[in-house]
Amino acid sequence: MKEILIVFTGGTFSMMIDEKTGGAIPRFSGEELMEKIPQAKEIAKITCYDFGKYPGPHMTPELMMQLSKKIKELISTNKYSGVIVTHGTDTLEETAYLLDLTIKASIPIVVIGSMKNSSEPDWDGPLNLINAIHVCLNPNCRDLGVLVCLNGEINAASEVTKIYTEQIDSFSSLDFGSLGFVQNGRVILNRLPRKLEIIRTENIVANVDMLTAYAGMNEKFFKYSADSGVEGFVVEALGVGNVPPAAFEGIKYLVEKNIPVVLVSRCPAGETLDIYGYPGAGKWLHEIGVIFADYLNGQKARIKLMLSLSLTRDHEELRRMFEN
Repeated sequence: MKEILIVFTGGTFSMMIDEKTGGAIPRFSGEELMEKIPQAKEIAKITCYDFGKYPGPHMTPELMMQLSKKIKELISTNKYSGVIVTHGTDTLEETAYLLDLTIKASIPIVVIGSMKNSSEPDWDGPLNLINAIHVCLNPNCRDLGVLVCLNGEINAASEVTKIYTEQIDSFSSLDFGSLGFVQNGRVILNRLPRKLEIIRTENIVANVDMLTAYAGMNEKFFKYSADSGVEGFVVEALGVGNVPPAAFEGIKYLVEKNIPVVLVSRCPAGETLDIYGYPGAGKWLHEIGVIFADYLNGQKARIKLMLSLSLTRDHEELRRMFEN
């Protein structure tokens, strides 16, 4: 049988209900979880690596970078047919996108999670794991970048986002749809990822802030962030890429201090464009040097900016990395 590496990072996948608190907490190691999913070893040879027992909100950019380095180390010395990463769903898309940007590998790397914990009768972790194994074993899933597979859907890490708080079908690619799906062990692919890119770095600049624009927003939070020494900034703008006039002054303050500012939309789908010319609109923002981030959402743009800043602080180079 082909060999699959499963890297366990924690998340709801590893949790059970704690009798004292009544809430779900991390409990199981990778080997303990595999004992609960014996059918996995009937499909492939499984190698487990325990990275940690982190709930999704406990993951940090630094930990994500450590995970990327560990996976690269593990696959460089072994001929695995694929890698599965179990992860808490709250920050799953950020970790998956960071892995997508930093690991160049032909074998499938599939990030999965679980919306239900192991104490619940409808625990979805086992099926997500089995489906991910089938993805790893399918030759058509090679060279597709990092994939995310939950609820039978296969999505590109660069496109997928969490859209529900607790439903089983919580992950979706709102702009372009899923790449395909797994049904009874059969992998069906309908398209390729829209964009594959690699940022060749071993470092990350985590000191990047993000704010969401709202009606009546002013400059105070932008100025506070700039004066506190932030190294990069992401703005989730209104609509296609516009902000209130007072907020524009705050963004201008950041730019004048030579702090890179990347713009996305707070809308769950769609790209940012400089099509409006009133004060605070996209044309004003682009003209002062704000970088537009295509179809990326805020959390993904922040990951990309943190990696990009580890390579360059040159504004034109950063613009090229985001806008080309």
